[in-house]
Amino acid sequence: MAVAEFTDANFQSEVLEAQGPVLVDVWASWCGPCRLMAPLMDWAASEYAGRLTVGKLEADGNPLSRDAHRIQGLPALIVFNGGTEIARHEGAMAQPQLKAFLDAHL
Repeated sequence: MAVAEFTDANFQSEVLEAQGPVLVDVWASWCGPCRLMAPLMDWAASEYAGRLTVGKLEADGNPLSRDAHRIQGLPALIVFNGGTEIARHEGAMAQPQLKAFLDAHL
């Protein structure tokens, strides 16, 4: 399963109105820890295929979504379900931490 690309234009329909949980990775090209997380998003999309939609939101290019969800630090990983934020983690993490984070909220 591929990692989705979220934007200000599709955030409402793809994340807030999605059926089932969605993991949003808010990132920026200048953010070193964000680049470390990119392969883990591919892993999560594959590992949780059918149970979780995984996507990325580029912070600088999508200020409406970034500001609406009060993103303070990057990378920011937010799990939404039913249009509501149910979990958030700011900062990079290793695969075991990501797995524990996702398993706790799915």
